[in-house]
Amino acid sequence: MSTDTSAPAPIVERRASAWGYIFAGLCASLVTIGLARFAYTPLLPSLIQAHWFATSDAVYLGAANLMGYLLGAIVGRPLARYLTNAHTLRAMMVLVTVAFFACGYPVSVAWFFVWRLLSGVGGGAVMVLVAATVMPHVPGERRGLAGGALFLGLGLGIAGSGTVIPLLLNLGLSETWIGLGVLSAVLTAATWTAWPSARAHAALAQAHAQTAAPHQPASAEVRMLYTQYAVMAFGIVPTMAFLADFIARGLGAGTHVGALYWILYGVGAIAGPPFYGWLADRLGGALSMRAVMLAQAIFAALLATSGNRFAIGVLAVMIGSFPPGIVPMMLTRVHEVIPANQARQNIVWSRLTIVFAAFQAAAGYLCSSIFNGSGGSHRTLFAIGAAAFFTCVIVDLFGSRLAARTKAIDGR
Repeated sequence: MSTDTSAPAPIVERRASAWGYIFAGLCASLVTIGLARFAYTPLLPSLIQAHWFATSDAVYLGAANLMGYLLGAIVGRPLARYLTNAHTLRAMMVLVTVAFFACGYPVSVAWFFVWRLLSGVGGGAVMVLVAATVMPHVPGERRGLAGGALFLGLGLGIAGSGTVIPLLLNLGLSETWIGLGVLSAVLTAATWTAWPSARAHAALAQAHAQTAAPHQPASAEVRMLYTQYAVMAFGIVPTMAFLADFIARGLGAGTHVGALYWILYGVGAIAGPPFYGWLADRLGGALSMRAVMLAQAIFAALLATSGNRFAIGVLAVMIGSFPPGIVPMMLTRVHEVIPANQARQNIVWSRLTIVFAAFQAAAGYLCSSIFNGSGGSHRTLFAIGAAAFFTCVIVDLFGSRLAARTKAIDGR
């Protein structure tokens, strides 16, 4: 008697393809955000100490990537309509790779600003498109975990930059940027053929469109998500941009010790996406998001007041989990608020990314101004971050009550 194994074969094939797509997305987030943005943080003290740029210029150049991220979030979807999602994602990885090589040559502040800006464009476009490209191929019950894996690249970039950059700095500052470019080129080449084909993606999108719920105006819950994500974006910038410099120059521990603390931040960033995604799958997006926002508010407040290096190391791990971890959690929240409508989910996610990018860019320049105006007070910035997270919790509590009241009125 023979056993027919033909039936499950397509399922196995789809699962294998889905994990291949997730790997491609992971590498894209690693190159365009994990390395392009977060590698700058442990490099900041070296850029200043090597006299490539003045302190104020180096700080503002870090914010250039955030401005580019906003531009990328805005142009990502229009580019994808013209080039297809996969071609746009490949192009953004190539753009960021070229930017790394260009940053190896400090021609001028303007030159460096342009390439840091373009690297941010790549990150913003990838953030808008990568989930919309990959997640439709993932089973619904696994999307929180898959989203965590997809954005694991952010955490790997943080931890990897803290590990690799001190080694590359032994060769020189220019060589460090070139080394990052080589790594990005390898990852870009490795994933070149791993993205979903335009035909497969279009067929799946059409299938989802046929079963989609009718379009509805933005609800109170959606508006609350916009507000929360905006304030979160503001809250993560102080530690994300200034933690390594706080250790290296603020506490006088030196560049290499600052890089070690950045590795701890990266350890948290690696654990964040899969853990937050798992938490969202188990507890739901609303409850899990409220819990992590409150926790981050407490952690940031402790960092603003603590002088114990061991405690700061533990806090670095905890705080590091949030920037990449909140992405899959917010994706889960979008799917909860807007069920069974992939097209609408993609639109809301794109707008959320734009809102996040806009407030993150604004926070980058505002924090840079506060830092320079306060004589380099890192703790002031960390206190501002804590206040932002506490604001998120308050918005969530009042917003949830407002949304429930609106639903009750609509149901009458």
